[in-house]
Amino acid sequence: MESAMKRKFSDHEMTAITKKNLGKAAASVKELTDGWANAAYQVILEDGGAVIIKAAPASNTKMMSYEQGLMQTEVGVLRLVKEASDLPVPAVYAHDATESLVDCEYFIMEMLEGEPYNKVKEGLTEDQRKQIDYQLGVYNRQLNEIRGERFGLYAAAEGSSSWRETFQSLLLGVLADGEREGVRLPADYDVIRTEAALRFGALDEVTEPRLIHWDLWDGNVFIKDGNISGIIDFERALWGDPLMEHYFSHFNRSTAFLEGYGIGKLTAEQQNRRALYDLYLDLILCIECPFRQYEDQYHLRWVQDNMEQGWKRFLENKNS
Repeated sequence: MESAMKRKFSDHEMTAITKKNLGKAAASVKELTDGWANAAYQVILEDGGAVIIKAAPASNTKMMSYEQGLMQTEVGVLRLVKEASDLPVPAVYAHDATESLVDCEYFIMEMLEGEPYNKVKEGLTEDQRKQIDYQLGVYNRQLNEIRGERFGLYAAAEGSSSWRETFQSLLLGVLADGEREGVRLPADYDVIRTEAALRFGALDEVTEPRLIHWDLWDGNVFIKDGNISGIIDFERALWGDPLMEHYFSHFNRSTAFLEGYGIGKLTAEQQNRRALYDLYLDLILCIECPFRQYEDQYHLRWVQDNMEQGWKRFLENKNS
């Protein structure tokens, strides 16, 4: 997605980065445009090797309140998951947050084989999709088995012993971002706060912090030969409730994923929590637009429609 916040590297800067960190010049560079915040580049080195280089927005870029230490989070979680599990995540080769070589934070990682699931999904058979969804459920469960000591954003300096307190702060922070930017929502901001508060009690069931990817949608899953070859983009990871994961959201209704994850029908309290998480995601998709300065009119219309539908779903679930 084109975004004004993405840092563009010149060929000279890219070669300086690869020379310093890998001892090799960049022979060719291709920007990967699928990301939404950080810029990503596929770099072929002079010896034929290939890596991915990701660049964070400039340090003075206006970000949403929950977007704290995105690159620090991604690098830290990739290393943690690599050490604590056998999930197929790329290795991190270098990370530089000093801004001494270029005026932004960046890191270099292994280039995965395969293609993003969202790009190949339509060409797969139903059985292949079920197999992949099941495998993703297994992997997502393994990821969520990594336990933390506090709730909160991965890169946050401090956390909380209360998931209710943590999630309430995240949701209210996003709403405050929207108010500051004058983002139009389908209901008054105070009404949304009041309606959400009626469900916060359901969050008290969550007492153990688990590692959450949160952004594990099809575009962040790589597929090769009908199997998952990699999982990427951990920049929004946090310690929280596994039900917050994307494949439990209203965007997905995969029975195979649930089977692989090992979960059946959600309880009433779990449904209330999931309704809050759906609202949170829909709000972010809508409110982030002025921060990203998106120009795609189709996407801008889509997020407004999705927000209106999401608000209706939230109210209907509350009254059911």
